[in-house]
Amino acid sequence: MGQTVWIARHANRLDFVHPEWFDTAELPYDPPLSDDGVEQAKALACRLAGENIAHIFASPFLRTVQTACQVAQLLDLPVKLEAGLSEFLTPEWFPVPPQRRDRDELRQLFPRIDAQYQSRIVPEYPETDADCAARTRAIAQILTAEFPEDILFVGHGASVEGTAKGLAPDTEWVRASLCSLTKCVRNGDKWVMELNSDTSHLSLVPCP
Repeated sequence: MGQTVWIARHANRLDFVHPEWFDTAELPYDPPLSDDGVEQAKALACRLAGENIAHIFASPFLRTVQTACQVAQLLDLPVKLEAGLSEFLTPEWFPVPPQRRDRDELRQLFPRIDAQYQSRIVPEYPETDADCAARTRAIAQILTAEFPEDILFVGHGASVEGTAKGLAPDTEWVRASLCSLTKCVRNGDKWVMELNSDTSHLSLVPCP
């Protein structure tokens, strides 16, 4: 069997549900999951419970870490924070470089974070579309070469699309929705996309 890479977008975020949260937030560009987002992340974890995932990589933004940690808890795995999976750092979304929680604070909140792992790529603000595409394509190729087991990436809309296209560039892409799941499988020297932004797991009854 070839290597399998699962690619998930983070679950629903608090500022999507309550936009006014942004106006008074200490870190407005690093929102947590909403209550329903937490439930979505749990459903994602249940969907992946029977898979042979050996490593979990997550963007260091709070919403992706929260999503990844729900899966990590169920699979009893650490979470590796990989800045190469970060949000698209475009000035259209972020008028200034987005501040977020640092690694030490995140580790206090989420003990499953791997303290030894260091990001293989650190993006620079600001990014163009081409910068983001190149960065996410590169991180997918770097991590699949370095970690040949089955792995999970948890990222954002742009990094989900970029990593998926970095592995299977000839596949028609459907933009990733919240907490969607994409699956790429290595077949010899080529990758095949077997799932594309699937959300069927979100309608499942939560596992115990």
